Amino acid sequence: MSEPKFTATSNVSVIGNAVPAVAATAESIAENIRAAIVEHRLAPGAKLTEAQLCEVFDVKRGTVRQALAQLSTERLVDLEPNRGAFVASPSMQEVHDVFEMRRIIETAVVERIGSGHGTRRLKSISTTIGRERKAYESRDFSSWIRLSGEFHTELAQLTGNTVLCECLSGLVARSTLISALYESLGKSSCSFEDHEEILAALDASNGPLAVELMTRHLQAVELKMLERPARGAVDLREVFAKPAGSGERDKRA
Repeated sequence: MSEPKFTATSNVSVIGNAVPAVAATAESIAENIRAAIVEHRLAPGAKLTEAQLCEVFDVKRGTVRQALAQLSTERLVDLEPNRGAFVASPSMQEVHDVFEMRRIIETAVVERIGSGHGTRRLKSISTTIGRERKAYESRDFSSWIRLSGEFHTELAQLTGNTVLCECLSGLVARSTLISALYESLGKSSCSFEDHEEILAALDASNGPLAVELMTRHLQAVELKMLERPARGAVDLREVFAKPAGSGERDKRA
């Protein structure tokens, strides 16, 4: 199947949710930045300038710093002394480590579901794959990336293990960051066709086949992440749909 062509109007894909009108909190700022990374609107290595973030979210520096510190603990943002905050740039060793953990967790997930735990709720997963396919065909790149990750996290939710789900959610978020680093805009190695095959095996209660398919799927995703795209400067007002010229206030804690 040929890859659809996507276009971007600048160095990053700037189409996304506008910053909400309600007062921003550290948590909501972190969520906005996290979403921009997941949807490839912020590339790895992009500088997260505190002054621009203060302007965009209309908050003081202390709130922005709390958000960046939170994202740093999730390893989505690197905080560098005397240089500032940057979207993390995972190394090839980190790529291997992340996907090794994903294979361990997700094969356990499908093995458990394949044995009968959660199979009655597979219809919701099928709906997610249908939305993923539709996003691909309509060239809605941001939604496609997000939904490909949701397939994996929603499968984990069927186990009922909240600790497992939290762990996998973090790994999927880091995988998306890795994807932004090693893949070109408009391409994704996380195939919804693979997802359909895994779901079909689970629906047939064929746990061993589901485990084999998931292992093969995650190995393929890891192996395809080979090339780094070129990166350029980023205007955070564009990323978060904030009009330029709204005031260059340097808010201080």
